[in-house]
Amino acid sequence: MLEEFKKFAMRGNVVDMAVGIIIGAAFGKIVSSLVSDVIMPPIGKLMGNVDFSSLFLNLGAVPYETLAAAQEAGAPTINYGTFINTVINFLIVAFAIFMVIKGMNSLKKTEEEAPAEATTKECPECLSEIPIAAKRCKHCASALVSG
Repeated sequence: MLEEFKKFAMRGNVVDMAVGIIIGAAFGKIVSSLVSDVIMPPIGKLMGNVDFSSLFLNLGAVPYETLAAAQEAGAPTINYGTFINTVINFLIVAFAIFMVIKGMNSLKKTEEEAPAEATTKECPECLSEIPIAAKRCKHCASALVSG
């Protein structure tokens, strides 16, 4: 059973999937940092020094100044600022994946569209399909012009 598991784990698809998951997780961290550290601060500045990650709606009776204070007290909150950041993260990741898939599809199309070299031709007399190197048609026996 151990040998069978080893064969399964070392198959190309499983290793490729593991590498993809690891790279995807790292890419997700990069995108999260891009959104929270690069994109959102200028947007927050333009909107009057708003820190999106600290935007929340307090559902409790006691008011709290910050999201951290509300969470520390265990107050029920709707963290819509964090949700906005998460949506922007998703949009960036989705766009990046779209661009990768689009590039792969365009490469695949160029490979598929390359015409295969012809191996047969049509007899001008009987219109039968014959090998390209044939000098005489096997169906009607007419002589074929080379060229």
